Amino acid sequence: QVQLVESGGGLVQAGGSLRLSCAASGTIFSINAMNWYRQAPGKQRELVAAITSGGSTNYADSVKGRFTISKDTAKRTVYLQMNSLKPEDTAVYYCHADYIVTRETTLYDYWGQGTQVTVSS
Repeated sequence: QVQLVESGGGLVQAGGSLRLSCAASGTIFSINAMNWYRQAPGKQRELVAAITSGGSTNYADSVKGRFTISKDTAKRTVYLQMNSLKPEDTAVYYCHADYIVTRETTLYDYWGQGTQVTVSS
């Protein structure tokens, strides 16, 4: 069974840093673009950062210059380095894959369970 498992969330003071990880497990042949989304209480889920299979990256304007997305293809892991955190970054952060090719099938629009990030002022 394919899983995307996030880790690295927690409580941090404003100005601090956190590094989120998302590890894909299961019998996986390939993964297309992987993304980090976040959802704050009472708000819609929003795209924070994306990285394509070729390594191209894209960021929401609100995090440009502060967050960095990267990946380790061999480990099937994507990271989100978050620096200069602000209280408005508080949210549940979700890992997402556009599609995952497995031995049996292709899984589209695949989500992790989320990890809480809380930034105190």
